[in-house]
Amino acid sequence: MDVTAIAGDPRFFQRCGPFSLAAVVEAADGEAPPHRLIFHGVAPLQTAQATDVSFLDNRKYADAMAATAAGAVIVHPDMAARVPAGSVAIVTTEPYAAWARVCALFHPLPPVTAGVHPSAVVSPEARVHPTAEVGPLAVIGARAEIGPRCRIASFAVIGDGVVIGTDCRIGAHASLSHALVGDRVVIYPGVRIGQDGFGFAVTSEGYLSVPQLGRVVIEDDVEVGANTTIDRGSLHDTVIGAGSRLDNLVQIAHNVRLGRGCVIVAQAGISGSVTLEDHVMLGGQAGITGHLRVGQRARIGAQSGVMDDVPAGADFVGAPAQPSRAFFREYLALRRLARDYNNAKRPKGGTAPTNTD
Repeated sequence: MDVTAIAGDPRFFQRCGPFSLAAVVEAADGEAPPHRLIFHGVAPLQTAQATDVSFLDNRKYADAMAATAAGAVIVHPDMAARVPAGSVAIVTTEPYAAWARVCALFHPLPPVTAGVHPSAVVSPEARVHPTAEVGPLAVIGARAEIGPRCRIASFAVIGDGVVIGTDCRIGAHASLSHALVGDRVVIYPGVRIGQDGFGFAVTSEGYLSVPQLGRVVIEDDVEVGANTTIDRGSLHDTVIGAGSRLDNLVQIAHNVRLGRGCVIVAQAGISGSVTLEDHVMLGGQAGITGHLRVGQRARIGAQSGVMDDVPAGADFVGAPAQPSRAFFREYLALRRLARDYNNAKRPKGGTAPTNTD
């Protein structure tokens, strides 16, 4: 079995091209001196060849760029002079965004194949746009609406009454219920949207589940990572704001409201009735307790435990989370105390005791 590293392995990724340098520069929205060059693909600096386009967005890989054989390299203006003589510099102030567009030029998403697979189960009361694709063994419930050019992958379940907008992709084994989904939304495999929230009353006889009567509203241009769960609201809706990105294995509880452009990294959990304002970033494995508000453009570090409101623009880390400057002052103070303690125990002229347990 050949396991040679290759970007865009044709067994898995559709490839377009070749493209001229001018076409690549236009896709990158960059600038480059005119050359009559043709490119066949994209590749990392370390393996790129003369017919490949590569990029540099992190200065720590400058040495790799110096040794690259790439025919063209997308770079920031500050690094253009360091592109080797054998490569063309495609200059842009946003190299990573340019790289994303050039990758999409060579490797566009496969087109939707309109039609319903014979093994799919589609309610006669559902409305599936004729340009949509419904894959093998998918299930679409009564009164569900599937918009133009949507792709519903195999084994996906779209519950009764769910509305899915235009140009959406629903991954294999995903399930959606009690949900209204906007346009250009991507739901990756295994996602669970619209299930009961974690709500119950404590009685003398045990726990009494509270009916969850809200919905999930997912606005336009959202991506929801694999195996993420988004509970429907109890009375209010759970809302995922436009343009937000949720990583794999994220938990969003009932009544949570995410503003526009929020980023939630893997294994983070947001408890019920939390509000994240626009462009909040939540690090991996961070958690937020219920009924809190995190202000616009605040950033919460990985594995932080947020137990109080966070003001707009703040950086919080730690458990319990606090402003990052205060956290690191305390951390450094503890290190100094530990150092001073070890120094006090060290015999004069000797070394600190060694723990041999």
